[in-house]
Amino acid sequence: MSDALKHECGIAMVRLLKPLEYYKEKYGSAFYGVNKMYLMMEKQHNRGQDGAGFASIKLDMKPGERYISRVRSVAQQPIQDIFAQINDRINTELTAHPEYANDVEAQKKNIPYIGEVLLGHVRYGTFGKNSVESVHPFLRQNNWMHRNLIMAGNFNMTNVKELFGNLIELGQHPKEYTDTITIMEKIGHFLDDAVAKVYKDLKKEGYNKRDASPKIAERLKVGKILKRAAKNWDGGYAMAGLIGHGDAFVLRDPAGIRPAYYYQDDEVVVIASERPVIQTAFNVKFDDVHELDPGKAIIIKKSGEVRFKQILEPLERKSCSFERIYFSRGGDAEIYQERKKLGNLVMPKVLESINYDVKNTVFSFIPNTAETSFYGMVDSADLYLNERKTAAILEGQHSLSSDKIKEILSEHIRVEKIAIKDAKLRTFITEDSSRDDLVAHVYDITYGVIKPEDNLVIIDDSIVRGTTLKKSILRMLDRLGPKRIVVVSSAPQIRYPDCYGIDMANLESLIAFRAALELLKDNGQYHIVEEVYNKCIEQTELADKYVQNFVKEIYDPFTDEQISDKIAELLSPEGINADVKIIFQPVENLHKACPKNLGDWYFTGDYPTVGGNRVVNRAFINFYEGNKERAY
Repeated sequence: MSDALKHECGIAMVRLLKPLEYYKEKYGSAFYGVNKMYLMMEKQHNRGQDGAGFASIKLDMKPGERYISRVRSVAQQPIQDIFAQINDRINTELTAHPEYANDVEAQKKNIPYIGEVLLGHVRYGTFGKNSVESVHPFLRQNNWMHRNLIMAGNFNMTNVKELFGNLIELGQHPKEYTDTITIMEKIGHFLDDAVAKVYKDLKKEGYNKRDASPKIAERLKVGKILKRAAKNWDGGYAMAGLIGHGDAFVLRDPAGIRPAYYYQDDEVVVIASERPVIQTAFNVKFDDVHELDPGKAIIIKKSGEVRFKQILEPLERKSCSFERIYFSRGGDAEIYQERKKLGNLVMPKVLESINYDVKNTVFSFIPNTAETSFYGMVDSADLYLNERKTAAILEGQHSLSSDKIKEILSEHIRVEKIAIKDAKLRTFITEDSSRDDLVAHVYDITYGVIKPEDNLVIIDDSIVRGTTLKKSILRMLDRLGPKRIVVVSSAPQIRYPDCYGIDMANLESLIAFRAALELLKDNGQYHIVEEVYNKCIEQTELADKYVQNFVKEIYDPFTDEQISDKIAELLSPEGINADVKIIFQPVENLHKACPKNLGDWYFTGDYPTVGGNRVVNRAFINFYEGNKERAY
């Protein structure tokens, strides 16, 4: 994606089901779990590069012995930083106590981070400050082992204000107004309540406080705690948690918006935000890794028993299609084929835009994440060209010379590597004019492959704001001298903000929205803007279930093509020589390519939860009033 678009976040959990001595004997190290967590987090660094965190719990430690460890970082390479810190601590202890080298019991007792329950998180800073205090996992501490709670998640909530108010009604005094703190305190409240009730029952049975502790771990019903806590949540989430005595869980939202995958054998239970992460780290097959169902929690008890509980009734499945288009790594077998299909399906519109002149057209892609869609587009172009060759040969089969047949067969699709990102360059200057000049040189371009009569077709994952296209990429491509530049988005037009984890919080930054506003002005229909504002204002006091997305009316007067053409006009830099055409994937083709991930609210405005409509209306009110606050 040429526009920088941040995504929150990635989770990784490992629960070792055997004693640490088992991993030392079989794999040569009691740090097997820590090593696997490093792999899983590195394989998900694409999901978050602003911060990373790691936490572990040691099972069955004696009072006075440390059983929870946590480390977080916002360094430039946060994953490497936290594991460098972990390694330093481990090496320091092993150097000071060489007798620990083959004594797993001593390692567990004396060395931090070595444990049976491990949780990792990678983060992009979207909601809240990008400080180490904002980095997951979060820790809720208590002297009662069972009331310690560690949490990390990939989520955003649309109704933080309501949830925050609920905590106040429960008598709490949350330390921050963020969805992470709010969610953790909500679960923590019901965890405290459940522990107290279990202890009350045990006390009636004659147990004292000390003897009751292991029984609480056995009897604690994590599923019931999650049901009570999640009752009023509205958002997209994959929520992971560890309880001090060793229970662990991951809960997925009922619409399946945010992803979660798991793998289980007799040695480990593993959960992550992406399937290939588990496949790579544990060398298992595609079919061995399963998707956690919407609204369900996977719960691993301290005993190692794995349970699946339906915490919330599933809604219509609306898994985020951006996961397939862009965010998740393309090594997943399904995602790879889906991205190729996206390129394949958009090709008819591309051929139309170049008047079917493949002979004088060069095909390429930018950035690298669009490469798979590019392969699909070229496959479709090859198919078209082969059909044309066949028709030409059949038409002249009795009169064609062998040289003419060779000429027909020699025609091929022209594919070139046009732009190469220079990873060494950093746009470190914040002053706009200086920064724009640097941005324009982040990519190196290939000279000498474009002729003046050529079209240049470049496919991108998606076009969000269009800033990089206008200020850098189109100017850069124009220097090659094509007669026409066709920018192809493998995704549809992004018209609405996201409120479930992607950093698209306002409307006015979206180029499709700006194009629609310009079209309203051009056609004397700008009064619709005020009408939509008034309708949004009228709904502010309604319950979420009655709120409608009136922002759709901004786009209703125009066809997709009209908006695309206006986007091309707005993004064409002054003085550019080439004709610029921008093509977007139709929504129906997106659904054909990604049939399991039908979440398309940023394209269609059809939000999967009741809070989504309130968020988009609030975003429009903020735009109209010039308010720069986030809509959620």
